[in-house]
Amino acid sequence: MRLALLLILATLAGVVTVLGFAPYRIYWIMPLSLAILANTLSRGGKHAFWLGYAWGLSSYLCNFNWIFISLHDVAGMPAWLAVPLTVLLPAYLALYPGLAAWMTIRIGDKCGAGAAERWLLLFPAAWTLMEWLRGWMLSGFPWGQVGYSQITESPLAGYAPVGGILLVTLLVALSAGGLQLAVSSGKWRRACLAAGLIALWGGGLALKPIAWTTPVGKPITVALAQGNVPQSLKWNPISFESTLRLYGQQIAETRADLMILPETALPALLSELPPNYIQILQSLANHNGMAVAAGVPRRSDSNPNGYLNSVVALTTPGMPYYAKNHLVPFGEFVPLPILTGWLYQWMNMPLSGFSRGGDQQAPLALAGQQIAFNVCYEDSFGEELIGPAAHSTMLANVSNLAWFGKSTAASQHLQLAQARALETGRFMLRSTNTGMTAIIRPDGAVDAIAAPFTRQVLLGFAEGRTGLTPFMRYGNLPVLLAGVLMLFAPLIRLRRRAPSERPRYRDHL
Repeated sequence: MRLALLLILATLAGVVTVLGFAPYRIYWIMPLSLAILANTLSRGGKHAFWLGYAWGLSSYLCNFNWIFISLHDVAGMPAWLAVPLTVLLPAYLALYPGLAAWMTIRIGDKCGAGAAERWLLLFPAAWTLMEWLRGWMLSGFPWGQVGYSQITESPLAGYAPVGGILLVTLLVALSAGGLQLAVSSGKWRRACLAAGLIALWGGGLALKPIAWTTPVGKPITVALAQGNVPQSLKWNPISFESTLRLYGQQIAETRADLMILPETALPALLSELPPNYIQILQSLANHNGMAVAAGVPRRSDSNPNGYLNSVVALTTPGMPYYAKNHLVPFGEFVPLPILTGWLYQWMNMPLSGFSRGGDQQAPLALAGQQIAFNVCYEDSFGEELIGPAAHSTMLANVSNLAWFGKSTAASQHLQLAQARALETGRFMLRSTNTGMTAIIRPDGAVDAIAAPFTRQVLLGFAEGRTGLTPFMRYGNLPVLLAGVLMLFAPLIRLRRRAPSERPRYRDHL
């Protein structure tokens, strides 16, 4: 009965995390949720893995329920198959909080760690290292890391340019560990913990106003197209011509220095568009004195049979392009086709075999700016954007979120983009098919945003930036090293103790 109650408590703590992320953004929910999980671990350490797993499964099911919409409502997969596949990703991801909980208790018991070591060293370190690992394993899925819940309203967001979202994640877990430690501490220790938390969160607040990069050049006017083409019509031959007319009309009616069209806005391979269509778009853009980049799939230069999810600079001589490199498993390439290829007979998913664009791609020169593009969920990977951002003055993301209907996915994706702007100290321009099309400032604040599920062109201003934030200089390495040191500090202390003073692990099972 006691275990059942603890599992229920851990599950409920996971459920409420949905309120920590966009669109709700109640940032204090996340450290409180992790503190509740830590409390269940202190009461049921023998079952640490399952308590952490229950937290992760409920959290990821609630936050990623839009997977069902993508598979069933949009791709047309039958419910009997879509439901288990929807559960599969959260069931896998939940292994990581389960392992973090298990490491916290196992290492703590093995070295006889005190409460302070367990909750201020082991718990935040194990949690952070596991969050990093799930963002890397099997091509990675960092969406939903607890640090994103702090962007941009929380004081802890001030640490993002210093150590990236992984540092913010570490500090959220550290705050949760401090709250758990305070529950079982006396007045003096509680006062010290309160002072430490105030200093930690106050430090983030003090960092927020710092501008880590400097303006370069003149501000430009930008126009971000939002076509609002339903996924059911996007690749339908019946609506093909109307889609092309839509974007042609938006270009003709727009006056700006730079205009960006969303991911696969032009729903055909570049070489298979109607004759002279690109020339018509170029003529319209040149008449308005406007540089235009558009999401359009194209053939690979190195592989005639391959095709790329690309952004093409239509108005630049030679039409240079950026091609998506970090592809989505199942959505853009088929992992282990012998084992998983049969799934596609149940889904309407055109162009599911993209090729990678390559790691070393130069920014696109547009409207006097060097713009580093990324496509769809590539902006989930902060460290991968460091190189492109260092050689650019702006970032831009093109996405097609029609795959996820009217779910929270678009709002969550906007929060990821805000984190990237913060980490790099650069404007992030987002052009999406259905929302959230937005202009994001270098401090992560949304400067302008288009109403979702509307057809419009968002107009605003953006300014080039130069310079490197601390995160761009060092990446995740300092946080990972700190996590490893925190994790092994109690073990190092144990080795220095006399053998007679060392705890026997079996005494703590």
